[in-house]
Amino acid sequence: MPLHALEEVAQISADWLWQTDQDGRFTYLSAEAERFMGHPVAAMLGFTREAYSVEDGAAGENIYSLHEVSEAMAAQQPFRDRIYVFRHPDGAPRWFEISGRPRFDADGTYLGYRGVGSDVSDQHRTRSALATALSQLQGANAQLVEQNRLFDAALENMTQGLCMFDAESRLVVWNHRYLEIFGLEEAALAPGMTQRQIIETLVALERYKAGATVDSVSEGTRTSLSADATKSVLRELADGRVVAATHRIMAGGGWVATFEDVTERRRNEARIIHMARHDALTDLPNRSALREIGAEMVSRTDDGSTLAVLCLDLDRFKPVNDSYGHALGDKLLRAVAERLRSHIRGGDVVARLGGDEFTVLHRVADISGAVTLAQRLIAVVSAPYELNGFNIEIGMSVGIALADGEGRDIERLLKDADMALYEAKAVGRGTHCLFETQMDETARERTVMERELREALVHGRFELHYQPLVDLDDNRIKGVEALVRWRHPERGLVSPTVFIPLAEETGLIVPLGDWVLNQACRDAAALPDDISVAVNVSALQLRNRNFAQGVLMALAASGLKATRLELEITESVLLDDTESNLETLHTLRRLGVRISMDDFGTGYSSISYLRRFPFDKIKIDRSFVRDSAGRSDAGAIIRAIVGLGASLGITTLVEGIETEEQLATVRAEGAQEMQGYLFSPPRPVQDIARMIADAAAKRSVASAAAA
Repeated sequence: MPLHALEEVAQISADWLWQTDQDGRFTYLSAEAERFMGHPVAAMLGFTREAYSVEDGAAGENIYSLHEVSEAMAAQQPFRDRIYVFRHPDGAPRWFEISGRPRFDADGTYLGYRGVGSDVSDQHRTRSALATALSQLQGANAQLVEQNRLFDAALENMTQGLCMFDAESRLVVWNHRYLEIFGLEEAALAPGMTQRQIIETLVALERYKAGATVDSVSEGTRTSLSADATKSVLRELADGRVVAATHRIMAGGGWVATFEDVTERRRNEARIIHMARHDALTDLPNRSALREIGAEMVSRTDDGSTLAVLCLDLDRFKPVNDSYGHALGDKLLRAVAERLRSHIRGGDVVARLGGDEFTVLHRVADISGAVTLAQRLIAVVSAPYELNGFNIEIGMSVGIALADGEGRDIERLLKDADMALYEAKAVGRGTHCLFETQMDETARERTVMERELREALVHGRFELHYQPLVDLDDNRIKGVEALVRWRHPERGLVSPTVFIPLAEETGLIVPLGDWVLNQACRDAAALPDDISVAVNVSALQLRNRNFAQGVLMALAASGLKATRLELEITESVLLDDTESNLETLHTLRRLGVRISMDDFGTGYSSISYLRRFPFDKIKIDRSFVRDSAGRSDAGAIIRAIVGLGASLGITTLVEGIETEEQLATVRAEGAQEMQGYLFSPPRPVQDIARMIADAAAKRSVASAAAA
């Protein structure tokens, strides 16, 4: 449970809350602790409770139980109502009562303890005074008056209710606090009343919960006395309060019963337990509770059904969260949780694992039942939301795993469903996918490739190849595009189509992109001054607030002019976080860096972005060139984009030129630049440098001949 949740509990409690690490050192104390303990909270953090306690018996009586707390914590077991003596700075001992429960993380690792503490010094002193008074009553008659005075003072200053019974179970003494706790008038009790008569009065006045009888209350008291004279019995009152009744047998017969209202303490303990097992935002079960519930549901086989685990992940949640703010994002998550909760059966479970990930546990007769539920939940969650005056639309993808065969283990089912979810998102989102055994092998391969990618970054196994960008007016190389390759020690040269998606998913694209940018600037600085270099930039790179600074540092380190660097972005970059990304692009463009839009025409709002940002170049996607020979509308689209670029003063480049026929088509449509295998495949920088030098030499010879 997070500390801010502990603070929330502390504010409603008259006690204090505490938390320790595995070694018993305080890691958290609520502000209320300082008032009782006399030490600043900050000064006590990092110390154990023993550092401030008095040894057993040091205060005159060997009745304290700090050693029992230590034994419980060593065994990682909960404990309750343990009392120990605390060394207060004013020199006077204080008696503290503590209850605690062990803490574990989502993987079951022991983290320490968390609990509640109370100052019971007054109660202890009162009990001591009462014991003294009782002892004095048994002493000499000469001290009777003083003893009675002390006894009366002790009774009326108690914070607990008290009744004393003689050996014949008849009432001898009671205090006013007892009347207050049970809402009794002064005349309700009289000396000589039996315990049963008192219970009859309380039942008749309906002080106990509905259904309580004289026999049920009396039996609870007899059981506690026969089992343990000091054991507390919790009694629920009709008004919702909880009273702890403790019975202590006296020497010579009879007993003393004390009553304490522990309602708030029990509520706080229950709330702490609930918060430890539930998500604070949606109040759904969290990952820890899901594992416990899932383990129980997996083991149930009596009804012939099986357990289906559905892993749910929201589509397009991050753009909503970034565009409208985290407050609306939180409200959206609560709305999603409520829709999920209202569209599952009573025996099913929906939990939130964190972020925008949810899980549903659903018992089905066969796989069709799980598929039907997945389809229904996708439709339910994808319906528009009206939040804060905005119409919000998101989607959802679902991975499904069934507890059949050897899969009857909740951890394995969650892992399988998560792999199925990954496949669902990979095939287009907004759909569901069933787990298949080959997904496990694919996941292992991805894990191996991720490890090898990290090793490749450390050991410098990446290299850049460059593909020329050609001016169609004179067939001259105007620039090059940097394309990263992975030199694998066993697989050889690996295409970026294999590893770039994984690098983007794992975040490795950021350090890899930094390396590409710096290396491309260094390589381009060695080429002629009229040759520019284009570098692809991912959404993850641009999202980094220090991206613009990194570009400037790469230019400064290489000596490359900003006007010779061209950053290529796709529409996904602008969809990711429009305002902040556009601000970064504007900053770089003002410094001289040129910006081009890659794969233009493939997105649904590419043209709208031309109004929001003055691109220097648009690269027409290769799909239009590939289709131009067989479809007349492809050529018309190229013509329209070229015309749009000309009217806006934007250079147009057509990608993927592989045949003379395609080249003739793009020339006829008026494109200014081209790129493709017809002119040259991507090559190492040394080959590109020779190509540029050879072309310059040929132009020089031709110029001399013409002269």
